[in-house]
Amino acid sequence: MLAASCCDRRMCVCPGPRRIAIPVRSSRLPLLSDAMPAPAHLFPLIRNCEISRIGSTACYCHHRHLCCLPSHFAHSHFRYAPQKKFAALYRPKENFNHFIHTRDHASASQRFYLTPPQVNSILKANEYSFKVPEFDGKNVSSVLGFDSNQLPANAPIEDRRSAATCLQTRGMLLGVFDGHAGCACAQAVSERLFYYIAVSLLPHETLLEIENAVESGRALLPILQWHKHPNDYFSKEASKLYFNSLRTYWQELIDLNSGETTDVREALINAFKRLDNDISLEAQVGDPNSFLNYLVLRVAFSGATACVAHVDGVDLHIANTGDSRAMLGVQEEDGSWSAVNLSYDHNAQNEHEVERVKTEHPKSEEKTLVKQDRLLGLLMPFRAFGDVKFKWSIELQKRVIESGPDQLNDNEYTKFIPPNYHTPPYLTAEPEVIYHKLRPQDKFLVLATDGLWETMHRQDVARIVGEYLTGVHHQQPIAVGGYKVTLGQMHGLLTERRARISSVFEDQNAATHLIRHAVGNNEFGTVDHERLSKMLSLPEELARMYRDDITIIVVQFNSHVIGACQNEEL
Repeated sequence: MLAASCCDRRMCVCPGPRRIAIPVRSSRLPLLSDAMPAPAHLFPLIRNCEISRIGSTACYCHHRHLCCLPSHFAHSHFRYAPQKKFAALYRPKENFNHFIHTRDHASASQRFYLTPPQVNSILKANEYSFKVPEFDGKNVSSVLGFDSNQLPANAPIEDRRSAATCLQTRGMLLGVFDGHAGCACAQAVSERLFYYIAVSLLPHETLLEIENAVESGRALLPILQWHKHPNDYFSKEASKLYFNSLRTYWQELIDLNSGETTDVREALINAFKRLDNDISLEAQVGDPNSFLNYLVLRVAFSGATACVAHVDGVDLHIANTGDSRAMLGVQEEDGSWSAVNLSYDHNAQNEHEVERVKTEHPKSEEKTLVKQDRLLGLLMPFRAFGDVKFKWSIELQKRVIESGPDQLNDNEYTKFIPPNYHTPPYLTAEPEVIYHKLRPQDKFLVLATDGLWETMHRQDVARIVGEYLTGVHHQQPIAVGGYKVTLGQMHGLLTERRARISSVFEDQNAATHLIRHAVGNNEFGTVDHERLSKMLSLPEELARMYRDDITIIVVQFNSHVIGACQNEEL
């Protein structure tokens, strides 16, 4: 069973004539002192990664997404904008550095920090690594393997990740999925999208063989080999429904066979669009099973962005919908590291994306399409799966809600109609696909949800991962960023950097190492254990105010195989 939706960071909407924007998280909050007391009897909870429950007063609202946020929000980063009458609940916050450095009046005996082993236990709880098998002592794949990890901020986490090897075609699929208005849509997309992509890539003969096997009741050819962490579950209850929708898709591909070789770019686009269409259709049709009926509606009314990589030899395709990102780590001739963007955010900061949205609607809507850097003044990503509130007509929305289960009909969010809603759809799941031919200097690929990119610049990501993978550190002069630093403080910074280099291999997973930096870096760009401890000690209703869920996949490339392929083409 899918985890129940909780108060959401992007899509918390209340009905009403006027709405304002509020942030889901911020680096400004003067609520806690720089030391958090922790009774001794709570230490077993900490060791079991239950630190988020300590002192928690979170308001859990299963299957609801509104009116349950803490009263500490301002106006800058939230993904959705609630009704104005709730504005009084929200007030500005102080800078997080103020929170970190604020002096409390507790005695030293009352101060509490997680120990390094406790920090590591939390950071490593969701890590996963996969190494591509060797044949005859050699790795013949362009991918050596990958590391992945997740750090929740929402409860439950709304991010998802997937990785699989294509068995009937060549190549490997990897993806990160960032959910909003709950985790239902991200969960469904993480389970289903790779099957749609794999089917889109299959030759006509293989599709016929699979269909004949289903017709005759024979065992099916395996399409994907999944590489999953134990927490990356599949919904058994919906498997039959999902299979039937997928089968209808491949039957149509058989009927539409043109005899031409499948283009990867076209296959990726078709798979994204078809899955989103099936999510919409399943919600409209409903299901006699009450659980499944509510599930498909939760999936459709929530949303998810997706960033997927398909690697086949030296051919790398990135299909992106929304604001997660793909970044290539390149090692220059002098050994330094540089970052190459392989995706573009689909939001108001992307001028081409804003122009695309405007050209798809009448000029009379030009002033209302994008307000406060949000689609219709509400949604930050301009492309996403699900989110039928931005795709269906008002009439269809009302019909589905009225005929749906009571949980849906009683939910103010689902009944809410976006303002200036005249010519839907306003949102699409069609991905932007970028192709890159791998070179020997292309050492790794980072796929990550926006929780990482909001805290770290891509150049810092490239350097940190590159130095971790190679064990070679190119020291830069310590930048103090305008701070007044005494000689003693500078000595402390240098000592800390030396200790950090010697302990870099405490992480056996590149994604974990990157999360450690994303959460624990101080103003000087080094991991501060005290800061990291405090951030990981925050109760769950506070953690989501400082940062988003973070999901990272780091793919390491095989330079020898890539170089050999390059030489063969010369």
